[in-house]
Amino acid sequence: MLRRLPVAAAVTVALLAALPAAAQAAPPEAFASKSCSLSGKTRSLGPTYTTSLKVRRVSCRKGERIVKAYYKCRVRNGGKRGRCGGVKRFRCNERRFNSIRTQFDARVTCKRGRKVVKHTYTQFT
Repeated sequence: MLRRLPVAAAVTVALLAALPAAAQAAPPEAFASKSCSLSGKTRSLGPTYTTSLKVRRVSCRKGERIVKAYYKCRVRNGGKRGRCGGVKRFRCNERRFNSIRTQFDARVTCKRGRKVVKHTYTQFT
């Protein structure tokens, strides 16, 4: 038994020494959602007011392009109250709330694989 103990200890030390190298070889990728600044852009992205924009695995600039394309798609499919299923190979879902005859608010989520663009807007009709 005395001979086996040093061999087991050596194997354990070798495995522990290899752990930091293995961890550095393939670090996990962390992609948190990022809120994009809309300062000065709230009225230029299509809807009456774009109130928020969050992206994941997409740049804010690309997110703004998705918002504009989504608005154009909505207008093509029924005007300001129109709906759109997707743009630029993103699949989009919309939830409307605070709806009255002259305006509504909406929350839109567009996904393409693991890429996500979320925005909210207020539309005057």
